[in-house]
Amino acid sequence: MFGYGQYPLAYQATVPLQLYAFNSNPWKNHLRSSTGDSSLERFSLDCMEQSGIIISGFSDEILLNILTHVPSHDLVLSVGRVCRKLKTLSLDKTLTNNVRLSKEYLASDDAVKQVVKELASEIQTLSMSGCYWLSGGTIDQLTKCKGLVKLDLTGCRLTSVRLSKILSSLRALRSLAIDINAGFDSNQLSSESKATLSQVTELKQTLYTPSYGVVPCCTNLERLLLYFEIYDVTREGATVCCQLMVGQSSILHYQSLQVFYARLAPGDVNQTLMNLYLAVFSVRVPEHLRVFVISIPGNSSWPAAKSFLDSMAINGALEALQLPKTWVDKSALQHILKHSVPYYLNFSRCPGFGNQVIHSVLNTVKDPRHLVNLNLSGSFQEDMDYCAMGALVSACPNLKCLNLSAAHYHGTLGSEEHLCTILAKLKSLRSLALPVCAASDGIRNTDHTATDNSPSLSSPLFLGLKRNNRVGLQTYKTGSEHRGSESSCSFRALLKGNPFLEELELTGSNFSSAMPRNEPAIRKEQAACSWAGQIGDSEVAALGGLAFLRRLTLAQLPGILKGTGLLQVAMKCQDLQVLSLANLGMLKNITYMPALIEALPHCKLLKDLRLEQPYINANARFFQALSQCNALRRFCIISRNGTFQSDAVMSFMDSCRDVIMCHMFMGGSLVACRTLQKALQDSFASQRPALNVVIYPLLHEDLALIIRDMPLLHLDEITLFKSRVAEDPPHLWW
Repeated sequence: MFGYGQYPLAYQATVPLQLYAFNSNPWKNHLRSSTGDSSLERFSLDCMEQSGIIISGFSDEILLNILTHVPSHDLVLSVGRVCRKLKTLSLDKTLTNNVRLSKEYLASDDAVKQVVKELASEIQTLSMSGCYWLSGGTIDQLTKCKGLVKLDLTGCRLTSVRLSKILSSLRALRSLAIDINAGFDSNQLSSESKATLSQVTELKQTLYTPSYGVVPCCTNLERLLLYFEIYDVTREGATVCCQLMVGQSSILHYQSLQVFYARLAPGDVNQTLMNLYLAVFSVRVPEHLRVFVISIPGNSSWPAAKSFLDSMAINGALEALQLPKTWVDKSALQHILKHSVPYYLNFSRCPGFGNQVIHSVLNTVKDPRHLVNLNLSGSFQEDMDYCAMGALVSACPNLKCLNLSAAHYHGTLGSEEHLCTILAKLKSLRSLALPVCAASDGIRNTDHTATDNSPSLSSPLFLGLKRNNRVGLQTYKTGSEHRGSESSCSFRALLKGNPFLEELELTGSNFSSAMPRNEPAIRKEQAACSWAGQIGDSEVAALGGLAFLRRLTLAQLPGILKGTGLLQVAMKCQDLQVLSLANLGMLKNITYMPALIEALPHCKLLKDLRLEQPYINANARFFQALSQCNALRRFCIISRNGTFQSDAVMSFMDSCRDVIMCHMFMGGSLVACRTLQKALQDSFASQRPALNVVIYPLLHEDLALIIRDMPLLHLDEITLFKSRVAEDPPHLWW
């Protein structure tokens, strides 16, 4: 029997549209809103009639494969009402046992309540992660799902009392993800809820206030994931204190621990609290620990780090490892990896440690062929070593995700040896983060060769700002019209050798986003690497050969002129879903905008768009083009001194009914930003339950306070710029 993925493409395209056309309620309206009329709907019906295909003609297996792509609330509210056969299939256990409402932005409170009402006895796994728009009353309905084994409520409205009621009803629960907000009080948890927690083996906590949360109640943990999102200062300006009893986090709770993960937002309180969670590790390391990942921005200190690493080296057998740069040295790393067979290693933001990691992998790890995820972002103080990378690729042929961003690579001019040609040998590679200069073969002719009279790396010319030529000074030139295709033959070899890449990040070594987290917005960009100027429109156009590309990031490419490569990517990379562009070409004169406007209508599956560039003019032409991205759900614009047309934004949001996130941090007055934000909320909030609109001046002194109120889901995934390749171990959470 053919699976859905093997069935003829014409049928694959037609059947889902036929399903949408069967019922008149939410699906037909959704289809019309995304196409502008019902022509696509009629076309689907005509095709089905002419070919003699009816829905009942498909096997149950094919239909079930199709229905796995339908949101749970649509299965209950729409599909099940089409006909008796679809009613039966929509209640199949493969669909009802595992319900995912995360990122189902059209799921209203009423829809979710109906899902729970009809499927309560069937649901075993329920993910509501990031459903910030659902009311507390809707969350209360989960007490009906008595058979729940896994529950993710991250980002939902949850209080101590509400959590206690839910847990008291879910005696079968073994996996839980929650937020710990200000006002959380573990004393409000009932004895029944604590009994449930004592059976939980997987816990994920996002901490917004200093607390142990429910960890003291979870005495059989095997997997613990912690996200620290605490600010050092309250909104009122008071300093946040972190005074907790060390004894509450008992060693007994970690005896069976296999996975420990902690990711910290910037702030001293987060580091202090994490040290309290780690206190038990200073006494004894769980003997079955196989994943230990800690991500800390900036410098960190933990007095017991050395003794902990020594104990970890004795126990050995780690499969995934990430350590802060101040914790580890060469000898400690070698001892830890000596008995390990890691599939994930992350030493990002550890300057000067990259070569040591490579050396340890080559000479210490038992079988480096198991390594599939490696993150060395920002771990090279000098240029990456071609020979070392070549040895790494030979020893680890199964690498799937590789992050080499925030580094420099300048190959030898005229040499056939190049980093890109080495990486082309990784046939399993699916995600790659690379510095822009590493994609260049160098400056090959005298017109572009750096001389003593050439501008320095700190020159404004490298930022794309125009200056009049001075006598006797060779100016910095970019653009593919001045270069032959030979200038990027190594990069083209990389793309040819890895045609199945799904995620690619090309980021300038010195790029720093203007969007802050806890500090004021950056007002001045660093100069781009001189070699990065050799990567321009023709190289971006070559990305069109990546037919399976889904996520693309291009940041700090001063060689972009007209942006014609973006059009090639949009036309050929039909699976592209996430696009992030930042500081391309000249910063003040955005010469690639016409090409981007022409490219956007071709991005039919684009869901997330992030643009960061000074002086963006978000006018009617831009938003008209953007409105043709039928699958668009979220977009974000970061632009110092950028401008927008309020009526164009309103018209865009009115025509694109499925867009639920609009973040614009640009220029303009505070009054103008607030007026547009309120108009959007008043006009569309009632129709879009998950609508999140934030429009604010980028350089305003209170921006950090505005960021606090944004849903972490959007802030972390799109608004804040960061490298995401090999950021976390695969399958970290279900």
